[in-house]
Amino acid sequence: MPVKLVILGKSYSSWSMRPWLLLAQMNIPFEEVLIHYGASDQAKKLRKYSPTQKCPVLYDGDIQIWESLAIIEYLAEKFPKKNIWPKTRAARAHARSICAEMHAGFQAMRQHLPTQFLRPVRKRELTPEAAADVKRIEQIWKETRKTYGKGGPFLFGKFCAADAMFAPVVNRLHTYDAEVSKATRTYMDAIMALPAWNAWIKDAEAEPKVATAYDDY
Repeated sequence: MPVKLVILGKSYSSWSMRPWLLLAQMNIPFEEVLIHYGASDQAKKLRKYSPTQKCPVLYDGDIQIWESLAIIEYLAEKFPKKNIWPKTRAARAHARSICAEMHAGFQAMRQHLPTQFLRPVRKRELTPEAAADVKRIEQIWKETRKTYGKGGPFLFGKFCAADAMFAPVVNRLHTYDAEVSKATRTYMDAIMALPAWNAWIKDAEAEPKVATAYDDY
């Protein structure tokens, strides 16, 4: 029986994208339960599936896992041959550290550049606080690629959990036309070329359109 991933609409849900992208890109069979953003039954369905009334939530039989990073850790344990985390101890330690930083930090960027997967590319000037977050993210990507990324275009060479955790940031930097280095742009292009990324965007385009406070950003 495949695992079941409950997610919120793909137009806006950055946290849902993270485990979804990992599952899809690594060809791990899963059942998707999609709760449309802004639907009349959104709250009812969230109460049914999620102890926090947020998404994503993963079900593996009777086991329930919530929070994107916890879901990724569970999947790595369940599917060890998929190499969801990098192979070496040092690389895994680094990957877990930057994923935890992503999970807990960058609030200024999150608030100033809200996730909108279908937003046309249009520049938004950064606040000093958001700019500092972007600078730190670029530093993380540069240092990780320099130390561990020689085997391919992703943070640790091959696509792994860290790339899934940072993928929504790629959308933020792209859609708000943030000024980034050439190396950052190259990494962003690699993420946006993933088959799973493009499948997510295609699904988002097919969703019912809803108006949100973010649409004027």
